Amino acid sequence: MPVIKLLYDDLEALTGVSIGKIKERLPLMCADVERTEAEYMDVEFFPNRPDLFSVEGVSRALRQFLGIKPGLVTYEVAKSGIDMVVEPSVLDVRPYLVCCVIRDVHLDSHAIESLMLLQEHLHRGMGRNRENVSIGVHDLARVKPPLRYLAVDPSFSFVPLDYEEEMSMAEILERHPKGIGYRYILEGKSKYPLILDSNSNTLSFPPIINAERTRVTESTTDLFIDVTGLNDSVSRALSIIASALAERGGQIQSVLLHLPDEEPKETPRLVSSTMAISMNEAKSLTGITDLSMADCKNCCERMGLGAEAKADGMLEVRIPAYRYDILHTWDIIEDIAIGYGYDRLKPELPATMLIGEAHPVEERNSAVRELMIGLGYFEVLTFTLTSERKQFELMQREKGELAKRSSAFVVEVASPISSEHTMLRCSILPNLLEILSLNKHRDLPQRIFEVGPVVLNVNEEYRLACVSTHANANFAEAKSVVDAVLKELVLEDVDVVVSGDGAFMEGRRADIVIGGEIIGTFGELHPEVITNFGLYYPVLGFELSISSV
Repeated sequence: MPVIKLLYDDLEALTGVSIGKIKERLPLMCADVERTEAEYMDVEFFPNRPDLFSVEGVSRALRQFLGIKPGLVTYEVAKSGIDMVVEPSVLDVRPYLVCCVIRDVHLDSHAIESLMLLQEHLHRGMGRNRENVSIGVHDLARVKPPLRYLAVDPSFSFVPLDYEEEMSMAEILERHPKGIGYRYILEGKSKYPLILDSNSNTLSFPPIINAERTRVTESTTDLFIDVTGLNDSVSRALSIIASALAERGGQIQSVLLHLPDEEPKETPRLVSSTMAISMNEAKSLTGITDLSMADCKNCCERMGLGAEAKADGMLEVRIPAYRYDILHTWDIIEDIAIGYGYDRLKPELPATMLIGEAHPVEERNSAVRELMIGLGYFEVLTFTLTSERKQFELMQREKGELAKRSSAFVVEVASPISSEHTMLRCSILPNLLEILSLNKHRDLPQRIFEVGPVVLNVNEEYRLACVSTHANANFAEAKSVVDAVLKELVLEDVDVVVSGDGAFMEGRRADIVIGGEIIGTFGELHPEVITNFGLYYPVLGFELSISSV
């Protein structure tokens, strides 16, 4: 989950509240204070609240939650008089664009750092690593309207951010760090998106890099912001950026977009939406039976929502444009519970007391854990949510090969909030390799294991997986671990056959087969898999289904 750096001086100045009180009350907003330092603290927020990914958003929420300035915040949007023409050539490349202007904003070093971090958090989260959303922030004083958004030949050149030399767009994708990191987004495109001003000066090459010419500095007072992408998430991202800068005292102004075959439209549209909830449903879901209409209204306002009592026990709630996480009445009721205060909820003992016992599955898993600890491995726990990139691309495995080997399909997340969490894992080994990559600075050998679930065909299956890395890790060591595990688990009629798993080295890999079904794989990890995870020493790996043990 995103971790936000909050500077004490900046936070106190924006909220008008002492840092001591902020530290005391912030966890009640469902935030987790990761660490506190002399001048700042790192706070973890849920990924579904990108409006809290900046000190400006956090300070706004604190003022509401602490009753300093509760209720719906409205932002005035004036007309900038600036036009942006979207040319037909870009519609097949990167079709969505929204823009705005922020005037008279004071940008010190803290404000610029907060803006850049917010931009990157939005890129990673709702932007899916810039694929769906990419944001450009420019010094408006260096821009000459009207502007154009078009697709051009890769030979077009300009000076990219942090460089002094002019480079073609094709060269940027080959040589610039941002180009190398994000060029996959434009794979297969014969033309690339570009934003130009009326003097044909480049503002942005989305989703890759801005031009050095429009760099934002502490002397910048007026900003031009563009958000491009593949869907309407661009509008949500712009609302979050614009409202955050308004909290810095900036004045929001709209840009008139001229779209092919459409009527011109102004962006941003910071218009609140409306949803109605019933008091009966709020009482039922929260469990607070004495909750009144006035209580609900007050709780909504503490969470930055507008609320008005209606007839028949209904509460009409207005939702600000920057709160795109509210999709259902239950989301509002959750906000009511947070606004009511988790510290005010009274714990109750269950009416019926029962004596529990260990579940058979957990007894089996515990026995497997003891076995692996006895073999000299340390246990780790990793997340079940992961990405196709880690499960397949970095492991040199084909998604279609999974169906051939085990007649299974993966379970994908329908609406992922992060590019790192797009599916439920079908293998534990990638998670363990990621743990090794995070511990490269530790002494070798490193031997770790995990007993946990994978999800295939919408069914949960428990597996044992382990990895070992050191200078002499080899197939013989892997085979000895497998033999010990199979012997202790008393598995019969086991065959060990040559494997075709691309994650392992050819000639140093094997499948474990029972009754014609592959239940596990082991061997030496392929060198490219090792380097994909940033590792340097040989790694052996082993993964076995234990659901039927």
